[in-house]
Amino acid sequence: MKDVYEYAIIRVIPRVERGELINAGVLLYCQPRGYLCARVELDEVRLRALDPRVDLDGVRHALDVYRRSCGGEGPLTAEPLGGRFRWLTAPRSTIVQTGPVHAGLTADPEAELEHLMSRLVRSP
Repeated sequence: MKDVYEYAIIRVIPRVERGELINAGVLLYCQPRGYLCARVELDEVRLRALDPRVDLDGVRHALDVYRRSCGGEGPLTAEPLGGRFRWLTAPRSTIVQTGPVHAGLTADPEAELEHLMSRLVRSP
């Protein structure tokens, strides 16, 4: 049986005014299965190609907030998973932000997250 899931790409836009970005992770939420997870993989070489002066420590910290928030750490701990997902995907104009939310069907959210990471984040 397949269930509906929602996902958003986590992206890094080192110079927001230029609009250039790299995909650095995926945030996936599957309400029927009580699943919320963020996986990130920052390609620092690609990021430095866009902005050699980017604050890598700041970017790493911001990306880690997604992972920790999904795991129930930090100020969103009391929020239900759906609330956390909505908060994490809310529009921002910061260096690290999510793209639009998309939906799909899956029988295995963890496998789907891995598939999305391979397809949308990792370099071929």
